[in-house]
Amino acid sequence: MKVPAQSRPRKKPAIEGGFTLLELLAALTIVGIVLAVSVPSMARFYESMQYREAIRDVMSTLESARYAAVNRGEIQDVMIHVDDNTLFAVGRSVQLPALVSLSAATAGELNTGNAAVIRFYPEGGASGGEVVLTRDNGDNTVIAVDWLLGRVSHKVAEEG
Repeated sequence: MKVPAQSRPRKKPAIEGGFTLLELLAALTIVGIVLAVSVPSMARFYESMQYREAIRDVMSTLESARYAAVNRGEIQDVMIHVDDNTLFAVGRSVQLPALVSLSAATAGELNTGNAAVIRFYPEGGASGGEVVLTRDNGDNTVIAVDWLLGRVSHKVAEEG
């Protein structure tokens, strides 16, 4: 007896592994879109990280000078060179990144040549002053040194 063609088991065609060209194109397009969106945000994140690090560097330099003045019993000066974004204090130099511009308001009688000076005294006080860090996008951070207690603090400045 003959089995009808419809009820006979059919052989399955061999399935080849791999991706089609269309699937590869779709995957590469998605990867390209993700990269196009993420690269600019990563650059902004890196610049923001450098700016925050510059703030920390300036604050730690000022705080180190204050600590050294009290601990050693000697006057300690922090020299701020706004032309080349550099600070010198307690035997160390700090170079700030180019994306940050530096300005300082200090006691005029202490300034030397092209350097603004903030002086810390052994009793804990200071000459006082402010260091302003400005980012390319207009963000400002003011790092203030209190003249009476020599405390170092910072705040984000209002855009004016």
